[in-house]
Amino acid sequence: MGWNRGRGLLGPLKPLIGDWATLRGAGDGPAAAMRCTRRFTPFGKDWIELDARWQVGPDREYREIALFGKGDDDALGCFSFTNDGKRSVGRLSVGSDVDPAAIAFEAQMPAGLARMIYWPRADDAPGFRFAVESRTKKGWNRFLLQEFGPA
Repeated sequence: MGWNRGRGLLGPLKPLIGDWATLRGAGDGPAAAMRCTRRFTPFGKDWIELDARWQVGPDREYREIALFGKGDDDALGCFSFTNDGKRSVGRLSVGSDVDPAAIAFEAQMPAGLARMIYWPRADDAPGFRFAVESRTKKGWNRFLLQEFGPA
């Protein structure tokens, strides 16, 4: 897979465009092993939409809709809404401590600063790795890691 970023504000998201499903989870906790799909699609010319669906039970799913586009500060932002009523606003940040090609977003959450990171799979196959981390005094604490391939 070519992990080639495109041009312009939305360029960093180019490798994520498409339909993806979890291949395997890593780490502790039930969320790491849950089936998840992520669909990244253009939403007009200035936005990318993410539709993420987590299978949490036989007839239950946790869902996130996020829009990526220009924030109030003109930087690439992320505007997320979940079906449990939560929402967050984040912005593009640095993820090079995880991988030189990583795409990272940070958002201030009620429990503190959180970071979502996408980066190429280690086997160079189509897809990506995805992690969620919280900021601690010692650095970033990863509490979710999943690997995605084409759906």
